[in-house]
Amino acid sequence: MSLDRSLKTKGALAGKRSVMTRAERIEAMKAEKKIDTKKDSPLGLPKTRIKEA
Repeated sequence: MSLDRSLKTKGALAGKRSVMTRAERIEAMKAEKKIDTKKDSPLGLPKTRIKEA
């Protein structure tokens, strides 16, 4: 017998992310001076993989 979807723990759903969120991408690009937030749009940014240490 299997568990109902609503009874599963949320911790099992959390996994490693492979791509940064939009806010994280904007911050990373600001640090590298690849984006000017006053001129450039936050939409359509390239996906950036998370660097593993």
